[in-house]
Amino acid sequence: MEGTAPPGRRRPPRVSMQEHMAIDVSPGPIRPIRRISDYFPHFYAFAEPALHTRDQRAPAILSAPPPQPDPEPPGDSDDSTALGTLEFTLLFDADNSALHCTAHRAQGLKPPASGSVDTYVKANLLPGASKASQLRTHTVRGTRGPVWEETLTYHGFTRQDAGRKTLRLCVCEDPRLRRRRRAPPLGELRVPLRKLVPNRARSFNICLEKRRLTKRPKSLDTARGMSLYEEEQAEAETAGEERGRILLSLCYSSQRGGLLVGILRCAHLAPMDANGYSDPFVRLFLHPNLGKKSKYKTSVRRKTLNPEFNEEFFYAGPREELAQKTLLVSVWDYDLGMADDFIGGVQLSSQASGEQLRHWCECLGHTDHRLELWHPLDGVPHQLGDKPVQDPACRPAPQWPGHP
Repeated sequence: MEGTAPPGRRRPPRVSMQEHMAIDVSPGPIRPIRRISDYFPHFYAFAEPALHTRDQRAPAILSAPPPQPDPEPPGDSDDSTALGTLEFTLLFDADNSALHCTAHRAQGLKPPASGSVDTYVKANLLPGASKASQLRTHTVRGTRGPVWEETLTYHGFTRQDAGRKTLRLCVCEDPRLRRRRRAPPLGELRVPLRKLVPNRARSFNICLEKRRLTKRPKSLDTARGMSLYEEEQAEAETAGEERGRILLSLCYSSQRGGLLVGILRCAHLAPMDANGYSDPFVRLFLHPNLGKKSKYKTSVRRKTLNPEFNEEFFYAGPREELAQKTLLVSVWDYDLGMADDFIGGVQLSSQASGEQLRHWCECLGHTDHRLELWHPLDGVPHQLGDKPVQDPACRPAPQWPGHP
């Protein structure tokens, strides 16, 4: 039979499928399937109408594109969508000054050269110090569609931050599980936070993009730090680099007859050590009080830029007398055997302005009323109470287990 010649001989003539099916193949031995498949190529749905035309030949069907074994994520087939998508939810809790980012899952991640994917999500607030605002999820191993369902919380996030900051989310490969150096992110995305509505959650499902290049400004107040900035905003933020913020609690107690000052926590502190972190503690000084009872300091929190203290201090005196005084709060980086590094401070008094003035006056104007507010740290050391040496008059306060 002419159409069943073995390989190496002349090429069989091209016949239509109708003609091929009409050939009597009953006599003789059964030929291998691979020879019959030459006349029956893979068919596609869009090519089926051509079978009803007698003059349509098989080579026309062979021109159809082959199926893709690993389809890309839905959307345009450019470089950005080829990296996969990330699904997450953002919630700006304006009442508690917090930003909650819940990383749900990723889909269609492009595997690295190792072939396996062990991934986590890393978050940063821009502009600002990279280490100070860096949060991450746990690692999910061995899948291109990891599911984290983990919430990352930024404390001290205000309405002003929502209007000018951007959240960067990176899907990264965990190098510790592969015993190799840190690899570049598999993909990243950036979300301007000014579009968030306070106290209303918003869900996103966005395609990952390639990592944008960043550069370090030449002149930084914290030269020993490890700050990274957006390339397009580096020069604009160099002059007014953020040093972090502190959450203070003030309450005038009628039972004890004095002012209770709570040092709750700090957020996004400037890194002062070569490892990109700090060993922060807080000093307090009530001026013009003299003596040991006017100076306090908290315990030291090691290797962190977001320390939680929950310590309380007491200053005795009537409200009228305290209203004429000034409370100086400063944050320092502890260094063993050398002078401590000043990170930032805030001043509360009747001569202050903005939130500092409101916090001080409202606290002393109401008895037994606790008020908690976040205050940004300025980079100018105050002349009163702030000395870059260990002060023996500063005595640690007992741990405060909680606050209402």
